[in-house]
Amino acid sequence: MKPITHFIGSSESAATLRQLVTTMANSNATVMITGESGTGKELLARLLHEQSERCGGNFVPINCAAIPKDLLESELFGHRKGAFTGAVADRIGRFELAHGGTIFLDEIGDMSLDMQVKLLRVLQERTVDPIGGTRQVHVDVRVVAATHRDLETEIAAGRFREDLYYRLNVLPMVTPPLRERNTDVAELLAFFSKKCANFGKQPIRFKPDFMAALQKYPWPGNVRELSNVVDRFSTLYSGQELDLRAIPPTLLPKGLVSAQAELQAQAPLLAKMEMTPPPEVLAEMNDEPEEEDNEIEGLIMLAQGMPQLPPEGLSLKERMAQIERSIIEQALTRNSGNVSRTAKLLNLQRTTLIEKINKYELRPAA
Repeated sequence: MKPITHFIGSSESAATLRQLVTTMANSNATVMITGESGTGKELLARLLHEQSERCGGNFVPINCAAIPKDLLESELFGHRKGAFTGAVADRIGRFELAHGGTIFLDEIGDMSLDMQVKLLRVLQERTVDPIGGTRQVHVDVRVVAATHRDLETEIAAGRFREDLYYRLNVLPMVTPPLRERNTDVAELLAFFSKKCANFGKQPIRFKPDFMAALQKYPWPGNVRELSNVVDRFSTLYSGQELDLRAIPPTLLPKGLVSAQAELQAQAPLLAKMEMTPPPEVLAEMNDEPEEEDNEIEGLIMLAQGMPQLPPEGLSLKERMAQIERSIIEQALTRNSGNVSRTAKLLNLQRTTLIEKINKYELRPAA
């Protein structure tokens, strides 16, 4: 999937961030981006690089929380062959790779205190000392750091160096959570729906009630969660217009399940559904529970004047299949073979009726 190349949204906060990127792009000063996970911190870092005079150099990201602290020094500053067990060749660190460009230090708040000391020196001297090396290496990089943590709280708790904080926090940027710019949700949904559309298919769309629920949802995972939800629906309901009432609750974020229940109570879904659920959901809807319902209905029908139960017994399943086939055949005849009207008459989903028509080898006229 091609990376997003702009910060999406028409809200005031989105416009402010785009303006900040334009203003800060050509400065060499260090940028500190703070905000919740999934709010687009790396996207802003990339935009700062792409709009700067350093755009011809490398943009080198590194997640400081994802790399064990014993390996982080080698990742950042490199090492020389034989510097430690397993160092079978020289390795260029991320700072050297970013020479002439930008290095993005993501989750800087998770860096260990001993690494913070080494990073502070690099920021002051603009040189790195590869592990096992005998000379310093000069680096010309623009540093952009990011974290979801409150660094002032981390400083008070003794987990982050105050001097490093002031070295990094030259140009601050804050990415707002999606719940604070919910007017951008519709634009983000449209963007990711187009981005995630299956080849040859139209992007998914959302009915007004569904769109309203998505705009009210607080999105705890922010834009990353929204992107994942759209990707999920684009795979399962490719090219369709989605009705919140028709989505299985297991496919919805937990916070949307209650909204779905309220909507279903206000406006129950009609038997004829335009959406086609995924095969596994169809199987779940049409398997055993439906057969159990048919067996109960069959007992009632037998007790209300259907043929008497013979002394030797009978196969209820086979008998019910005969009755079901006969009723469907009559309903199709009454509706001149129209499947949609027949489904409504029998209070069945259209997809369920089609399966039964195929099962009993009935051939509707239309």
